[in-house]
Amino acid sequence: MSVNLQTPIDYLKGVGPNRADLLRSELGIQTYQDLINLFPNRYIDRTKHYKINDLQRNEAEVQIIGIITGFKEVAQKRGKRLVATFKDDTGTMELVWFRGQKWIRDSLKTGQPYVIFGKTNWFSGKFSMPHPEIELQSEHESNLRSAMQAIYPSTEKLSNKGVTNKVVSKIMQQLFLETNGRFIETLPTEMMSELKLISKSDALFNVHFPKTPELLARAQYRLKFEELFYIQLQLIIKNLIHKSKIKGFAFNKVGDYFNTFYKDHLPFELTNAQKRVLKEIRLDLGSNAQMNRLLQGDVGSGKTIVAFMSILMGLDNDFQCCLMAPTAILSAQHYQGISELCKPLEISVSLLTGSTKTSERKLIHENLENGNLQILIGTHALLEDKVKFKNLGLAIIDEQHRFGVAQRSKLWHKNELPPNVLVMTATPIPRTLAMSVYGDLDISVIDELPAGRKAIKTVHRYDNNRLKVFKFMKDEIALERQIYIVYPLIQESENMDYKDLMDGYESVSREFPMPEYQISIVHGKMKPADKDYEMQRFVKGETQIMVATTVIEVGVNVPNASVMIIESAERFGLSQLHQLRGRVGRGAEQSYCILMTSRKLSQNSKTRLETMVRSSDGFEIAEVDLKLRGPGDIMGTQQSGVLNLRIADIIKDADILQVARDYAKNTLKLDPSLVSADNKVILHTYRQMSKYRNIWNYIS
Repeated sequence: MSVNLQTPIDYLKGVGPNRADLLRSELGIQTYQDLINLFPNRYIDRTKHYKINDLQRNEAEVQIIGIITGFKEVAQKRGKRLVATFKDDTGTMELVWFRGQKWIRDSLKTGQPYVIFGKTNWFSGKFSMPHPEIELQSEHESNLRSAMQAIYPSTEKLSNKGVTNKVVSKIMQQLFLETNGRFIETLPTEMMSELKLISKSDALFNVHFPKTPELLARAQYRLKFEELFYIQLQLIIKNLIHKSKIKGFAFNKVGDYFNTFYKDHLPFELTNAQKRVLKEIRLDLGSNAQMNRLLQGDVGSGKTIVAFMSILMGLDNDFQCCLMAPTAILSAQHYQGISELCKPLEISVSLLTGSTKTSERKLIHENLENGNLQILIGTHALLEDKVKFKNLGLAIIDEQHRFGVAQRSKLWHKNELPPNVLVMTATPIPRTLAMSVYGDLDISVIDELPAGRKAIKTVHRYDNNRLKVFKFMKDEIALERQIYIVYPLIQESENMDYKDLMDGYESVSREFPMPEYQISIVHGKMKPADKDYEMQRFVKGETQIMVATTVIEVGVNVPNASVMIIESAERFGLSQLHQLRGRVGRGAEQSYCILMTSRKLSQNSKTRLETMVRSSDGFEIAEVDLKLRGPGDIMGTQQSGVLNLRIADIIKDADILQVARDYAKNTLKLDPSLVSADNKVILHTYRQMSKYRNIWNYIS
């Protein structure tokens, strides 16, 4: 008999309307399908039977075979308890019940072999087990329930309403009985034999009722591979559809702007990584499909010059280009850098932010529409309806995770055809995460730093070393260098002994008095104009010390700043610490990053600080960060939805993810429409998946 797995859970024998409501509200289980995909959190190994003489004090849950030799009732302060003597061939122990005595007394018989399971206590020279799970040895051996007992996700409400693990296990057995344990296969035979995967039906049975640890491991591998394979397939198909359906502007030639700049005005030799990435971008821009590429590169790896040379390809093909950044400070900095590069080539470039004067705005709008303005750089102001391009061919977005999807799509609609898109980020994204979250984008990585860059020396110091740190700062200022001091908070929050910014500012001012020293202060509660004023004083070298909150995290470029001091460094995430460190080390001098903390540190904080001191590789740091924080936190809520996996774990199963992606890529390369006989099963599953949206709802 074939059962439809989309049947509502209410119809499963042993569930009924009340339990169905609980399963729906607490675990989101609507259908038979959802129940079969409720995978256990962990397993208790019931393959092992202990002897009473081998028990350890406070042993975890154990299983023992023996017989009950007698019962007694023992009076206690409130009511009484029932005690049975239980014996095996090595010794005796007690079984204890504090409630339900009558039922237990009537249902258990002396002299019969039972299997007991539970936690043991040691009391006055004897082991006892309160409220054991107990069943006849003959039943235990014939039961469908396997030796490895599955423990399912649960909630307090489920436990309180009597939907225990035993109940869930029982209704799971019922589901297997009703379906005869037969489930439609979702992977092709050839793929399964190549990877030595067990069948879908065997995998589902053994993940819920594993007979041995080996079978459980094979079942989990099969189901994890399948989940990750179909996610990757979805992402790659999305990318292929994008390339075939969404036509972009083809940049057919590399012309004078690019060649003149490359030959005569390139300020330094490109690294091999920069050359490789430019080639990848060039191939994209030369095709008829819209480019949709993510450019990753660590702080200081030279993404901006790659972006600028991509812009030159656009200008060579008579297109306009724009670059959008999340803050006015970062936009202004891009504008200054790119204006310098444009001067010898006589390219027109403008800056548009929220604080651009109305008269300037009008001029920018006019020159954009008539095509006189070639490059526009700015903030969200670029998205306003009034901003209309004559022919926008390339849009570059810096630190794209700061922009929402709706904001980005506004930029696409500035033209009849969407422009080519290059998204840049200095936040290294671990490989596994990039494959899963940005799997539909093409990814380029600049993975080497320009020659001559000195590695930043990073040290960890405790608060009681502060006087030595002040002395070091004075020595650096005497060498005409500048210093950042960054604080995590603006106002001291209750119960936290972290120094807040104003306290810090006052103590720094006492140690570095005017007029000998000048100090800037920047924080999120200041007006933008005041912030810019203070920033500019520091950029021009009028102040030696910048005391700030994390507003300086992204993009401020002061080559003369050689020291970054991060206060209460234990309060920052790893990627944030790495970003802040990247604000120094931009000049030719040796730079330093000093992580200040109190002595009280959690294990996670210690790991973060040790990683920072040991490594300057953004990708290695991102991997550690992923392990510490998990994928959802790193990607933010908008994108963590992709990662609500049922059985796979993006961190622990990175190797399975790589295999799954390779298989998905190869399958689509050989058969893009999935029409071959071998791939029929993939196409069917993929369609089912699209129908029910949830990645696991496709075994129809």
